[in-house]
Amino acid sequence: MMRLLFAAFALMLFAASARAAEPYDIHVIIPLTGGGAFIGAAMQANYHVVEEIANKTGGIGGRPVRFVFDDDQTKPQLDVQLATEIIAQEPAVIIGSAIVAECNAMAPLVANGPVLYCLSPSFAPAAGGYAFSGGTATPDQIAAILRYFRLKGWSKLGILNGIDTTGQHADGDIGKALALPENQGITIVEHQHFTPSDLSVSAQIERIKQSGAQAMIAWTTGAPVATVFKGMVQEGLDIPVGTSSGNQTYAQMEQYADFLPKLMLIGSALFPAHGGMVKLDPRVEIAQQEMNESLAAHSLKPEIATGVAWDPAMIVISGLRKLGPDATAEGLRDYIRALTDFAGIDGIYDFKKYSDRGLGPDSAVVVTYDPGGKAWKWLSLPGGVLP
Repeated sequence: MMRLLFAAFALMLFAASARAAEPYDIHVIIPLTGGGAFIGAAMQANYHVVEEIANKTGGIGGRPVRFVFDDDQTKPQLDVQLATEIIAQEPAVIIGSAIVAECNAMAPLVANGPVLYCLSPSFAPAAGGYAFSGGTATPDQIAAILRYFRLKGWSKLGILNGIDTTGQHADGDIGKALALPENQGITIVEHQHFTPSDLSVSAQIERIKQSGAQAMIAWTTGAPVATVFKGMVQEGLDIPVGTSSGNQTYAQMEQYADFLPKLMLIGSALFPAHGGMVKLDPRVEIAQQEMNESLAAHSLKPEIATGVAWDPAMIVISGLRKLGPDATAEGLRDYIRALTDFAGIDGIYDFKKYSDRGLGPDSAVVVTYDPGGKAWKWLSLPGGVLP
């Protein structure tokens, strides 16, 4: 009898030990192929670093964190298929995707959980639900750029946006920002659109040039923004141009080096090195220092993939650590929604105040790319205010 008891006890210990050693899988749906691959691949590289950090500090309840990457091929219909398959496994959380259209496609599927942490700043989830959005909100990025334009005295604005979801959202966000009393002096002198697959936007650029615009917004990412930049060079349009943080990648900047505008402005989160221009919360400074050191150890530098993906992963891991490996989607959602003082690389998160992402207007800053230093350079203080 005693032998049987000892055997049963040993089997229980073995089972508990084996369970503790099992990885805790967190599914990450991102574009590793297709038009969004340039950002998805960078996110994957960043998450390998986050995984390493998490596992050096105990994982989740003694279980190593393992990010499982699912390629949505930059296709919303595939996001629906992948998310449906993952939801059937009853996870607490899904992270992704990196593109707003993909996140919009998945959002209806998580009305009752799991938590969906989208990595697109343009995603605007319904308040109080299971969906959250990473990074500084696109409306706040646009508002910061417009404030910077206004304070620089550039009041005549040209717009060239795509007809896709990103461009449509940007049109709306620009309209809302211009409706603010502070921006009453800014006038849209020409508003043009293009199809992201177009190979030339010369006609639209010429219209903007003839309008006398002093600055321009071209809110598109990847290959389409290269088309815009080339069009500006070809038509001799030399004015400041504000664009999406989706273009905040080193690979793009190097690829576009020959035709980058003289002054390209990006609405960024706070993560790039600020060179002492501003004193951030000391805890944010520490988080940024740790991020920079961890990335540098893998020959990586922070870019948009870091800015939108790093903090969501850290928030999710902190919640799972508190709740344990058996955390439910409801428990994790409630944990995130209760956070009011979480220090990340992009600021202090307060989900009571900003329910969809925890960050507000002061998490947006205007940066440009420094080709010589190959780095992002702050041009404004948080909110787009001149230094």
